[in-house]
Amino acid sequence: MSARKWVAAACGVITAVAAVATPAAAANPVITAIYTADPAPLVVGNTMYIYAGRDEATATGSNFVMREWHVLSSTDANTWTDNGAKANIGTFAWAGADAWAGEVEPRNGKYYWYTSVNGNGAGWMDIGVAVGNSPLGPFTDAKGGPLISDSTANSSGLNIDPTVFVDDDGQAYMYWGGYWGPRAVKLASDMINTVGSVVTPAGLTNYWEAPWMFKRNGTYYLMYAANDTNGCVTNSNYACQRYATASNPLGPWTQRGIVLGQVSSTTNHAGIVDFNGQSYLVYHTADAPGGGNFRRSVAVDKLYWNADGTIQKVIPTVGSSNGTNLASSATASTSYVSSWESLAAINNGGTPANSQDRTNLAYGNWPQQGTQWVEYQWPTAQSINKSSVYWFDDNQGIDVPASCQVQYWNGSAYVAVPGQSSCGVNGNTENVITFNTVSTTRLRLSVTSRSGYSTGILEWKAFQS
Repeated sequence: MSARKWVAAACGVITAVAAVATPAAAANPVITAIYTADPAPLVVGNTMYIYAGRDEATATGSNFVMREWHVLSSTDANTWTDNGAKANIGTFAWAGADAWAGEVEPRNGKYYWYTSVNGNGAGWMDIGVAVGNSPLGPFTDAKGGPLISDSTANSSGLNIDPTVFVDDDGQAYMYWGGYWGPRAVKLASDMINTVGSVVTPAGLTNYWEAPWMFKRNGTYYLMYAANDTNGCVTNSNYACQRYATASNPLGPWTQRGIVLGQVSSTTNHAGIVDFNGQSYLVYHTADAPGGGNFRRSVAVDKLYWNADGTIQKVIPTVGSSNGTNLASSATASTSYVSSWESLAAINNGGTPANSQDRTNLAYGNWPQQGTQWVEYQWPTAQSINKSSVYWFDDNQGIDVPASCQVQYWNGSAYVAVPGQSSCGVNGNTENVITFNTVSTTRLRLSVTSRSGYSTGILEWKAFQS
């Protein structure tokens, strides 16, 4: 039996294209040969599939260019294969453009691919549905026209980002919508027709787009993109991933917190899946070489739950294979922080655009010079074998350092971590440091400044081995 798992924003159309399986080594982003976006994960047997749109905009492009969907797959959540385009705009004869976000839901031995696509008629974005006999298709139009369009009573201001969920009693539900307009409707058992009226679910605080629905331990969850500045993002051009819970599949919903903060792309689209006894968050960023807001790439990180059913915030990793960043659960301290800067910056989950980016605060120790340190402490010992640091450079009294070293508490003193790789001091990038696994309750980053300058940090991560 397949384990279905949920949707995120903007992609979609479908036609079988010959797949060229291209395995990629474990790292985030998981595929870099092409740009991929709006991922929707699905587990079938021992394989995790990710259904994603393909970004084809040029490096100077200022809008989305999306004409096809790809299917990525992995049997270990580390090494990924691009199975090629399994759907495109041509899959829907009635579609004109814009293969935006989609999600696949299995039922009765078939796989239904719900997509956001630009129709040829009146209105703009519609939701279509294609069907295939396997997770890799081939997929064909299941309905011959839109499932949801502007002519649908009480449709969203932007009919995009469908997420479909089949409850334990067999009733299927679909959520969708952009422009702050969440919508929901029941689906018929044939999965290609709606039942009853479209409703506007209550309680989805600060909803923007990209819903992702699932059920866990009897509780309904809905994750979605929000762009408020009330703890979500510092600039409303970006988005975070909030989530809400309910005791009924149609709500009302209660907002619970943030799953994923602001990422390097302005859009933020994610899904959650359980695979091999571990939960994962699948999302996109602009972190691939040459990436940008219209050249995004899929990333995968582990997700953890609290005992009360709330979700621990995921801190994105870059260039590390699904390692868990332990920084967010640590207590930070430092030798010195300037009164106008913030120690909280180093583990608040920010994704800097460059070394001058103060969007998510900055730590700095001006006017101190020489060697200073920042430190993480955990209540219990953690196994750590990797760290990364993004340096702050204000083009004034703070500059990238001359050198740095990772140290750990061995029970009686701080000592250098064994087997440490070069501690990078490059600006405008995440400097990754690897070392032999240490078990410790305290990790320290010792930083020595350049002559005449102080030092600063935008984000410091510590990864579980």
